[in-house]
Amino acid sequence: MAKLEVWQRGPLPNLEPLLQPIGHAILQAQEELHDYLVDFPAELLWTKPAGMASVGFHLQHLSGVLDRVFTYARAEALTPFQFEQLEEEGKDSFAGYSVQHLIHRFDQQVLKAMQQLYETDVQTLTQFRGIGRAGLPSTVLGLLFHGAEHTMRHLGQLMVTAAVVKQNNQAINL
Repeated sequence: MAKLEVWQRGPLPNLEPLLQPIGHAILQAQEELHDYLVDFPAELLWTKPAGMASVGFHLQHLSGVLDRVFTYARAEALTPFQFEQLEEEGKDSFAGYSVQHLIHRFDQQVLKAMQQLYETDVQTLTQFRGIGRAGLPSTVLGLLFHGAEHTMRHLGQLMVTAAVVKQNNQAINL
């Protein structure tokens, strides 16, 4: 029998009911990422099929978007390091990233995001939160939800991209 999805396994212990779907989505993304990138070749990380975003970009963006939107949900400004990470998205490091390094970075961000969810007071969910320098309007709940939704969207894109570049690579090596 196939493994049940995170939301099908029941409530996450000690997480407010209103935040359960967000936690479920983030943890589901983490599980699928690990399952899908087993043995993904590092030399394909930056391949852009049809000019689309690379697997490496999506791995960086998964971490970055959770970090940024959860920062805004805390009513904090982005740090210089977060802007550096944003600028780096889609680019390899000087030393060369491994798939495992980028997965680990996402895992660390999931831990931080889940901790923030556990610490979020549901009474604050409808409070205004400005996004970026322009202060675009959102709420705590809107940002937390967007972090989970955006993570799942990019996970889907990553999965398709990974499948295409692996298949193209296999065809070339035949």
